[in-house]
Amino acid sequence: MDRAQILARSLLPAAIMATLPLLVTVPAAAQHRLSTDPVGRTREFADQPPLADVPAAPAPPGPELLAKATPDECFAGIGEPYPPGPPCRVGVPKVNQSYVWGLTKSGDQLWFGTAPNVHCLTLGKGLKQTKPVQNDDYVCEYGESQLRKLNPFLPAGGGDWRPPDVFLYDTRTRQLTDKGGDIGRASPMDRMRRNSTIGIRAAGSHQGVVLLGGPALGGINLFAFDSESGRYLGSTTLSEYGNIRNFVVADGVLYAGVGVGLDGLGGGAVLRWTGSKDDPFRFGVVGDLPGQVADITAHQGRIALITWPSAGTQGRVPGVWLSPPLADGEPGLTPADADGWSRLWDAGQYEPDPVVAETYGLGGLASYGGHLYWGTMHVPLKATQAHARRYTPAGGKPDPVAVPNTQRTASLFRAGGFDPDCECEDNTSVELLYGQSKLPAFDPAANDGAGEWRLTPTGYTPRFGAAGFGNGYNNYIWKMVVAGGSLYVGTMDWSYLGRESGGGITAALGTADASSYGADLWAFDNPNQPARPVDTTGLGNYLNYGIRTMVADDSSIYLGMANPMNLRTDEQDDVPEGGWELIRLPVAALDPSTAGTGRPFPPGGDASEAAATGGK
Repeated sequence: MDRAQILARSLLPAAIMATLPLLVTVPAAAQHRLSTDPVGRTREFADQPPLADVPAAPAPPGPELLAKATPDECFAGIGEPYPPGPPCRVGVPKVNQSYVWGLTKSGDQLWFGTAPNVHCLTLGKGLKQTKPVQNDDYVCEYGESQLRKLNPFLPAGGGDWRPPDVFLYDTRTRQLTDKGGDIGRASPMDRMRRNSTIGIRAAGSHQGVVLLGGPALGGINLFAFDSESGRYLGSTTLSEYGNIRNFVVADGVLYAGVGVGLDGLGGGAVLRWTGSKDDPFRFGVVGDLPGQVADITAHQGRIALITWPSAGTQGRVPGVWLSPPLADGEPGLTPADADGWSRLWDAGQYEPDPVVAETYGLGGLASYGGHLYWGTMHVPLKATQAHARRYTPAGGKPDPVAVPNTQRTASLFRAGGFDPDCECEDNTSVELLYGQSKLPAFDPAANDGAGEWRLTPTGYTPRFGAAGFGNGYNNYIWKMVVAGGSLYVGTMDWSYLGRESGGGITAALGTADASSYGADLWAFDNPNQPARPVDTTGLGNYLNYGIRTMVADDSSIYLGMANPMNLRTDEQDDVPEGGWELIRLPVAALDPSTAGTGRPFPPGGDASEAAATGGK
């Protein structure tokens, strides 16, 4: 892999892009603002009742929009210079900042950072689609962008990147404050770090310090603020790491999960923060993992985490890991614990196709009701590309049924009653809550070496329902949070983007349903009952295709949304607007007897007689 390819591989939730250069010229406009039916048809959704027919618990007041991305650029056509504005006398307003990528709560304050044009960067670098595209929803300029013209050494797939924003929202005064300007004004080095960060992918807070960070060419860039005064404390680059996604506070200690090396391809690590306001960037390594760390949480006196694929043999398939007990020896984890982590589960224990298994991501992680919950994540067509690389000879024709047979919908698991000290790979304690009992797997030796797809048992019987809560386009279990005695699960739903996909996608996932465009939020009110739908249409904006981040307090959940529709800026039309959103959802403690049943299986479907327990 040459350096140009590495430069843009790190920006999407599926870790298929890398970072942009450390020194980059940013356009002035961007600086201004902050054959036969395929085997893969294993999901039948058409016969399922609409969500409106599913019983649900009485809900508190609905979602409230607290803040939203505003247009930061004027667009006059692919490859054209960006006119002054907004307001735009020439061209149309464009909103580049698409995700609330990192979010943390400190007292009454919400600190968050953004990521720009993620959909374009995903298509450009991850799926190699660098031909400029423009439609009513979004534009991706790729190599024709002004950024690329000013920096011709950039790969075309990175042409739609812009510097990320950093904000503080005060829930008491309801004021949004731009903090990215504080970074830029501090020093040329601080400004350069912000202008070379792909996006603010992680945020954490502890002992009066807020840390926000994201990937960059030279490592990961971190920015620190005083949470009490709002004062900017400085920045640094941790050159040995290539990605950072989440922080967690456990037993009074702040930990971060990172990826080692460029794009985290060298494995993963857990860092213990030992800093202060005077020295905010002091860390020690307390976890050494074969895969880069994705989400991380506290669970029954330990740290639990999930990984994403890395380049090493041991890290290719993502897994679930547990730390040594936090109470052993010194308070919390120490460097002596770095090699003491144990693997609970990996995706190869569910996914029967080994090539597809290596394309899984794990996302969403929470401790609830004595169980550890996690989900899977699947970038559309990523597994198809992996299959083609493995099995299609040079100059050969691609497998005509690979598309439907390699697509996957997000599955949801939990584990309880396990003994992490047994050092065994027995996953009998792992339950599949929403998923599939069979999935297509490719046998390359079948048919005299021509290969054959076969519907293969996963070894699990889903307890509550089909993958994606019954929606084939729910491709990510993206984030979880516990609030009001319930476990909330947020998804990415790409049905709006996938509504005009080809027959292979439709064969695998079903026809996209316009009534359910937008991210889903589901809630478990009791570990023994199915999840209920809280909202399945993007929490008020169906262009919100994902719930990227969530934090909670005693009365509310705060959700950071993912919305890459950068040309949807007309407030006078009947289409909602694009760009990130910060949403507050009131919550209340619920009577478990009122919990909903979740979306059922179709009659005669995959688990119409689902077992009370699952696992191998």
